[in-house]
Amino acid sequence: MCLRLLTARSHTRAELSGQLAKRGYPGDVSARVLDRLAAAGLVDDADFAEQWVRSRHARAGKSKRALAAELHTKGVDKETINTALAALDAGAERDRAEELVRAKLRRDTLGADDTRITRRLVGMLARRGYSQNLACEVVLAELNAERERRRV
Repeated sequence: MCLRLLTARSHTRAELSGQLAKRGYPGDVSARVLDRLAAAGLVDDADFAEQWVRSRHARAGKSKRALAAELHTKGVDKETINTALAALDAGAERDRAEELVRAKLRRDTLGADDTRITRRLVGMLARRGYSQNLACEVVLAELNAERERRRV
């Protein structure tokens, strides 16, 4: 069962343990199976966390805070989470937020109701886990840059 789950995508040890428990496997059997999979290199929470952070930050634009919460729900311990998130610095997080806002602004038209656009963009960043301060700073800066670009 674990091998079948691992063919679809990587899983954490806690996820696999939960699936085994859900199917009624005894704890000692689950532990032995998971130890064998870990020894074979098929279950590695640190590798899973690094891949998760890289993928979700690049594709979904998630912030460090959101990524930490997702990894925590997947059963990754705090130390492993912190190690995986160390690859993202504040500059990279801000750059990604700016990219998200720029992409959204390319599709939307700036009109008389800038308050509505600002609120929507800040909300988009907040849903991805960015702090309110960072979201407001990025949105206001990008709105001003977009206005200047369209003015020229």
